[in-house]
Amino acid sequence: MPNIGSVLKEEIIRLSRKESRSQIDPTKKATIRQRREVAGLRRQVAQLARQVALLSRKTLGAPAVVSADDKGPSARFSAKGLRVQRERLGLSAEDFGKLLSVSAQSIYKWEHEKARPRAEQVSKVAALRGIGKREAKARLDRLGAAKKSAKPKP
Repeated sequence: MPNIGSVLKEEIIRLSRKESRSQIDPTKKATIRQRREVAGLRRQVAQLARQVALLSRKTLGAPAVVSADDKGPSARFSAKGLRVQRERLGLSAEDFGKLLSVSAQSIYKWEHEKARPRAEQVSKVAALRGIGKREAKARLDRLGAAKKSAKPKP
Protein backbone atom coordinates (compact mmCIF):
# COMPACT_ATOMS: atom_id res chain seq x y z
CA MET A 1 0.00 0.00 0.00
CA PRO A 2 1.33 3.44 -0.99
CA ASN A 3 2.41 5.82 1.65
CA ILE A 4 -0.13 8.56 2.41
CA GLY A 5 2.60 11.16 2.15
CA SER A 6 3.54 10.17 -1.40
CA VAL A 7 -0.14 10.07 -2.49
CA LEU A 8 -0.72 13.48 -0.99
CA LYS A 9 2.41 14.81 -2.70
CA GLU A 10 1.31 13.49 -6.11
CA GLU A 11 -2.16 14.98 -5.66
CA ILE A 12 -0.72 18.36 -4.75
CA ILE A 13 1.54 18.26 -7.83
CA ARG A 14 -1.40 17.29 -10.07
CA LEU A 15 -3.62 20.09 -8.71
CA SER A 16 -0.82 22.68 -8.95
CA ARG A 17 -0.17 21.73 -12.60
CA LYS A 18 -3.87 21.96 -13.36
CA GLU A 19 -4.12 25.37 -11.68
CA SER A 20 -1.00 26.73 -13.37
CA ARG A 21 -2.26 25.48 -16.77
CA SER A 22 -5.57 27.27 -16.19
CA GLN A 23 -3.60 30.48 -15.51
CA ILE A 24 -1.08 30.09 -18.37
CA ASP A 25 -3.44 29.06 -21.20
CA PRO A 26 -5.29 32.42 -21.43
CA THR A 27 -1.92 34.21 -21.34
CA LYS A 28 -0.61 32.05 -24.19
CA LYS A 29 -3.73 32.73 -26.23
CA ALA A 30 -3.43 36.48 -25.60
CA THR A 31 0.24 36.40 -26.59
CA ILE A 32 -0.53 34.56 -29.82
CA ARG A 33 -3.32 37.02 -30.63
CA GLN A 34 -1.05 40.01 -29.93
CA ARG A 35 1.75 38.59 -32.09
CA ARG A 36 -0.71 38.21 -34.97
CA GLU A 37 -1.84 41.82 -34.49
CA VAL A 38 1.76 43.05 -34.42
CA ALA A 39 2.56 41.13 -37.61
CA GLY A 40 -0.52 42.62 -39.28
CA LEU A 41 0.46 46.13 -38.15
CA ARG A 42 3.98 45.62 -39.49
CA ARG A 43 2.58 44.60 -42.87
CA GLN A 44 0.31 47.64 -42.82
CA VAL A 45 3.19 49.99 -41.95
CA ALA A 46 5.33 48.51 -44.73
CA GLN A 47 2.47 48.98 -47.21
CA LEU A 48 1.93 52.58 -46.10
CA ALA A 49 5.67 53.28 -46.37
CA ARG A 50 5.62 52.00 -49.96
CA GLN A 51 2.63 54.22 -50.72
CA VAL A 52 4.35 57.27 -49.21
CA ALA A 53 7.49 56.60 -51.23
CA LEU A 54 5.44 56.22 -54.42
CA LEU A 55 3.47 59.40 -53.77
CA SER A 56 6.57 61.41 -52.90
CA ARG A 57 8.23 60.27 -56.14
CA LYS A 58 5.13 61.27 -58.07
CA THR A 59 4.99 64.64 -56.30
CA LEU A 60 8.66 65.46 -56.87
CA GLY A 61 8.56 64.30 -60.47
CA ALA A 62 5.20 65.88 -61.25
CA PRO A 63 5.18 68.48 -63.97
CA ALA A 64 4.96 72.04 -62.79
CA VAL A 65 1.66 73.65 -63.63
CA VAL A 66 1.88 76.80 -65.70
CA SER A 67 -0.75 79.44 -64.91
CA ALA A 68 -4.25 78.70 -66.09
CA ASP A 69 -4.22 81.89 -68.20
CA ASP A 70 -1.73 80.38 -70.66
CA LYS A 71 -3.40 78.61 -73.52
CA GLY A 72 -0.19 76.90 -74.70
CA PRO A 73 1.03 73.52 -73.55
CA SER A 74 2.25 73.39 -69.96
CA ALA A 75 6.00 73.19 -69.49
CA ARG A 76 7.39 70.35 -67.42
CA PHE A 77 10.18 70.72 -64.92
CA SER A 78 12.82 68.14 -64.12
CA ALA A 79 15.70 68.80 -61.74
CA LYS A 80 17.96 66.46 -63.67
CA GLY A 81 16.94 68.07 -66.95
CA LEU A 82 17.76 71.52 -65.57
CA ARG A 83 21.24 70.38 -64.52
CA VAL A 84 21.86 68.71 -67.88
CA GLN A 85 20.70 71.84 -69.71
CA ARG A 86 22.97 74.07 -67.62
CA GLU A 87 25.95 71.77 -68.18
CA ARG A 88 25.16 71.55 -71.91
CA LEU A 89 25.35 75.33 -72.12
CA GLY A 90 28.59 75.28 -70.12
CA LEU A 91 27.27 77.74 -67.55
CA SER A 92 27.80 78.00 -63.83
CA ALA A 93 24.79 78.12 -61.54
CA GLU A 94 25.40 81.85 -61.11
CA ASP A 95 25.42 82.53 -64.87
CA PHE A 96 22.41 80.33 -65.48
CA GLY A 97 20.61 82.16 -62.68
CA LYS A 98 21.42 85.49 -64.35
CA LEU A 99 19.77 84.27 -67.56
CA LEU A 100 16.65 83.36 -65.57
CA SER A 101 16.78 86.41 -63.26
CA VAL A 102 17.17 84.26 -60.16
CA SER A 103 20.00 83.59 -57.71
CA ALA A 104 22.59 80.84 -57.99
CA GLN A 105 21.17 79.44 -54.75
CA SER A 106 17.79 79.00 -56.42
CA ILE A 107 19.41 77.06 -59.25
CA TYR A 108 21.21 74.86 -56.72
CA LYS A 109 17.99 74.15 -54.82
CA TRP A 110 16.08 73.37 -58.01
CA GLU A 111 18.78 70.97 -59.19
CA HIS A 112 18.88 69.16 -55.84
CA GLU A 113 15.06 69.03 -55.56
CA LYS A 114 15.01 71.09 -52.39
CA ALA A 115 12.69 73.61 -54.06
CA ARG A 116 10.62 73.92 -57.23
CA PRO A 117 10.51 76.92 -59.55
CA ARG A 118 7.34 78.94 -59.96
CA ALA A 119 5.35 78.71 -63.18
CA GLU A 120 6.87 81.83 -64.79
CA GLN A 121 10.36 80.53 -63.99
CA VAL A 122 9.54 77.17 -65.55
CA SER A 123 8.47 78.96 -68.71
CA LYS A 124 11.79 80.87 -68.73
CA VAL A 125 13.67 77.59 -68.39
CA ALA A 126 11.64 76.16 -71.24
CA ALA A 127 12.50 79.19 -73.38
CA LEU A 128 16.21 78.53 -72.83
CA ARG A 129 15.96 74.94 -74.03
CA GLY A 130 16.39 75.87 -77.67
CA ILE A 131 19.49 78.04 -77.38
CA GLY A 132 23.11 77.01 -77.80
CA LYS A 133 26.31 77.95 -76.01
CA ARG A 134 27.01 80.98 -78.21
CA GLU A 135 23.53 82.39 -77.77
CA ALA A 136 23.72 81.87 -73.99
CA LYS A 137 27.07 83.68 -73.81
CA ALA A 138 25.69 86.50 -75.97
CA ARG A 139 22.68 86.91 -73.68
CA LEU A 140 24.95 86.96 -70.63
CA ASP A 141 27.12 89.62 -72.28
CA ARG A 142 24.04 91.72 -73.03
CA LEU A 143 22.84 91.34 -69.44
CA GLY A 144 26.31 92.31 -68.17
CA ALA A 145 26.43 95.34 -70.47
CA ALA A 146 22.93 96.39 -69.44
CA LYS A 147 23.86 96.20 -65.75
CA LYS A 148 27.03 98.22 -66.30
CA SER A 149 25.12 100.95 -68.13
CA ALA A 150 22.42 100.96 -65.44
CA LYS A 151 24.95 101.64 -62.65
CA PRO A 152 25.03 105.30 -61.65
CA LYS A 153 28.40 106.96 -62.05
CA PRO A 154 29.77 108.70 -58.93
